[in-house]
Amino acid sequence: MATIRDVAKLAGVSVATISRYLNKNGYVNEETKLRVEQAIKTLQYEPNAMARGLAGRKTGTIALIFPDITNPFFAELARAVEDVARMYGYTVILCNSDNQADKEQTYIRVLKQRYVDGILFASYSLRSDDVDALNNEKIPFIMLDRAPRETSCTVVSSKHLEGAQQAVQHLLDEGCTKIAHIYGPQDTVTGRERFMGYEQSVKHFPWYSPSLVEPGYFRVDGGMEAVENLMKRHPDIDGIFAGNDTMAVGALKKLQRMGVRVPDQVALCGFDGIDLTVIVEPEITTVAQSIYDMGMLSTRLLIKKIEGDNSEHQTHLFDVKLIPRESTRRKR
Repeated sequence: MATIRDVAKLAGVSVATISRYLNKNGYVNEETKLRVEQAIKTLQYEPNAMARGLAGRKTGTIALIFPDITNPFFAELARAVEDVARMYGYTVILCNSDNQADKEQTYIRVLKQRYVDGILFASYSLRSDDVDALNNEKIPFIMLDRAPRETSCTVVSSKHLEGAQQAVQHLLDEGCTKIAHIYGPQDTVTGRERFMGYEQSVKHFPWYSPSLVEPGYFRVDGGMEAVENLMKRHPDIDGIFAGNDTMAVGALKKLQRMGVRVPDQVALCGFDGIDLTVIVEPEITTVAQSIYDMGMLSTRLLIKKIEGDNSEHQTHLFDVKLIPRESTRRKR
């Protein structure tokens, strides 16, 4: 593998000149540039990005930290991030935290050592003091679809509360008379606002009870356990709004094992719009987010921050769209 000294020798210039050319830091005349470029091409020289990063210059890499690599929502998100990053000449490091706060903290410690130029967080366990530390250390970052409460950061997300209200109204319109909710982590904006949207939509009905809600932790197994507990407490439930599609898939699986017909006995609606909802039978009604567009915008905003944009922190909210499918089409 060629070194910077090999390039300098072939081009007939000093190592310092090669360094100025690579880092675009200082004057290099046109004739010398041509010789350097030819030497780099001849030797197939690739600069050591890590070494340049440790020297205080950009490494051309960004990181995406997400909580669950098995959730298709994050797969589509990552695809958008990588597509846009590549357009701008950046590569992406994917970090799966497995919903473990200590694992995420390890990632943050490593990434803060200037190995990356910026970080996209699509994680559940980032704390307010982590956000404050990143701001104080002037490390570019964007929060994607979720953020700790009362923090100062740029967030790209969706209208979760409005989407939850759409889901519940759809179930009501389909004739449901007792609707339960499987909710996600309440220390995230995502889980909290979807819970609030459900609660605001049903709390005025005489059938509503706090025992109609059950945590599902945004996981398939969480959805399965939640629906079992809900049906034990309220066997007359005829509608379920799951706070994300993976919990909805788990709920559907458990209902079918219990012999409960979907949608004839229980109508089911999820949230996110992942492809998994059209693979199962019946296909699951969902409130779809613009997942790919969110990933694109968040990456562009991060790159702008990396390249010196010091704009005030903002929250960018995408519209959501209800997609009715077989899991809520009840016979009338």
